[in-house]
Amino acid sequence: MAIRLVQLRDAEGTRRVAAVDDTGAATLVDGVDRVHALALAAIDAGQSLGDAVSARAGAPVDLNAAAREGRLLAPIDHDDPAHLSMTGTGLTHLGSAEGRDKMHQPASGGAMTDSMRMFNMGLEGGKPATGEPGVQPEWFYKGDGSCLVGPGAPLVSPEFALDGSEEPEIAGIYIIDRDGNPRRLGYALANEFSDHIVERGNYLWLAHSKLRPAALGPELLIGDLPDDVRGTSRIVRDGAVLWEKPFLSGEANMSHSIANLEHHHFKYGLFRRPGDIHVHFLGTATLSFADGIETREGDVFEVEAAPFTMPVRNPLARAEPAPVTVTPL
Repeated sequence: MAIRLVQLRDAEGTRRVAAVDDTGAATLVDGVDRVHALALAAIDAGQSLGDAVSARAGAPVDLNAAAREGRLLAPIDHDDPAHLSMTGTGLTHLGSAEGRDKMHQPASGGAMTDSMRMFNMGLEGGKPATGEPGVQPEWFYKGDGSCLVGPGAPLVSPEFALDGSEEPEIAGIYIIDRDGNPRRLGYALANEFSDHIVERGNYLWLAHSKLRPAALGPELLIGDLPDDVRGTSRIVRDGAVLWEKPFLSGEANMSHSIANLEHHHFKYGLFRRPGDIHVHFLGTATLSFADGIETREGDVFEVEAAPFTMPVRNPLARAEPAPVTVTPL
């Protein structure tokens, strides 16, 4: 039976962790107020995360009421946001090169784009034999825990942004144990929000386009991700669906194995600092931007996919101008 972990606030405002089974029944997990604390306790006790949940089973909880009242939180966080890293990979899914190639083709002069070359490298070497590293994927940094957006909260686009668009993805969620080893807690449904107009201007601006907030759905799925994940991404404007399209994820629909993506992230020692949390976005092949959609403030992004039972749903907002001046000290 699959277990999903949810973080929430109770009616008094106290942080709690809850576990949800396949029937939809939710119970509190006693003795911890964060999944981060639960994971460390499981590691210290030599338990799996599932066994740690079972050992702390508490009273039933109404998650529907928590959702209606806006009390659901992102399924992972850290009490010190600087110790949570959000990163990701691109060109990892079958079909993911098409939209990127369209963006970068005008600057290529008709030659094969670097995006297509990178994608082809993944097709050829992204799924190596077990225990062996394959070709490294595209990699990017999104931000720290201060950039993590929870259920229902706005995705705030900087005032200087040229675009703010969705990327429906699965994110791997990890903790680094006390010995510096990465431990996967599970997976979350995500919207890896980006600025595609900036990226289209020059693919070397990809790093700039990714320095944005990103949203996670309420659930942390413990255990393995199904090989074939099928979902829907949509944009709702003024209460009506503006754009909607299915998307695929899971290894059956990817040019890289998840193990290969994990290897090429955690091979760097700076990403193995004990106690840190990592949210690592695994890529997508479906973008409204590739279909010519121009988003605007107030649009609502919705991403849903089994085996997750609750969607990622966040409105688009725009930040007020915040001029920055550097002065000598």
